[in-house]
Amino acid sequence: MVEPLTLKPVDVIELTIIDDNSIDTLLPSTETVRRAPLAWDYFDREPLIAEHGYSLLLTIVRNGHEDSLLYDAGLGRDTVIHNLDVLGIRANELRAVVLSHGHADHHGGLEGIYRRVGRQRLPLVLHPDAFRERKVVFPTGAELKMPPPSRADLDREGWDIVEERGPSLLLDNSVLVTGQVERTTDFEKGFPLQLARTNGGWEPDTWIWDDQAVVCNLKDKGLVILSSCSHAGVINVIRHAQRITGVEHIHAFVGGLHLTGGLFEHIIPQTVGELARIKPDIIVPGHCTGWRATHELARQLPNAYVQTSVGTRMHFA
Repeated sequence: MVEPLTLKPVDVIELTIIDDNSIDTLLPSTETVRRAPLAWDYFDREPLIAEHGYSLLLTIVRNGHEDSLLYDAGLGRDTVIHNLDVLGIRANELRAVVLSHGHADHHGGLEGIYRRVGRQRLPLVLHPDAFRERKVVFPTGAELKMPPPSRADLDREGWDIVEERGPSLLLDNSVLVTGQVERTTDFEKGFPLQLARTNGGWEPDTWIWDDQAVVCNLKDKGLVILSSCSHAGVINVIRHAQRITGVEHIHAFVGGLHLTGGLFEHIIPQTVGELARIKPDIIVPGHCTGWRATHELARQLPNAYVQTSVGTRMHFA
């Protein structure tokens, strides 16, 4: 049993989608959700880039003081730093980077960030299993390499690597990194096709224990949860965040739900049904959620659903 941590409430949360699988320049803005702005010379400018990767910029305001961190760094070496430039966001103002897990579509852009900010000893928070060498073996026999971040490269680039299996607090106890997520549901069963290399060869690595979320407590509104892939299962992620913070209400969930493809689509009804019972005020599914799950979320949670798009900024207050 994990004892609740004291996660200090924040007054304002600004969240920007720096990298995701899709972009729609014509999506309308709302009071809460601001899309990347159009201008007269929009099509003459450098465009934002979408890819099979994910990255979020989290900015919190507490007692008038503002701090930012990056949650994941996308796939391409230069995608995240390019999109930050297009959006006019200065990478050297980051206080930390948090890695959700060790898959390459979440850490590939660390090199581009390093080339911009240099050896600043910027904290890089990750679970030790993020360094595991992995592969996915499909039922057809085809194999897909899943390269982890290189510890040698990270050391050379001057990152201050913070390895933590359990929950930890950042930015003056205003941001929670969940660490390893407890698995309690009976239908979220990890990623059965994944293997990890050990001294004895390859062994099953189904549970992806390095999967971790980032959580804030928005004053008088509830939890805002960021979860890039939710390999632990989105319901497990939410329940874990509730358990270790002692806060029940979910104001927003932003990230991937990993419900795409034939291996996961059969749990869409249970997952979306549980989310409908949880009743988040806002849900922004992206990256690995998949079109079937996204459509079902929009159908069952129409007032909470927000369409993802690279460059979108969300204001929670």
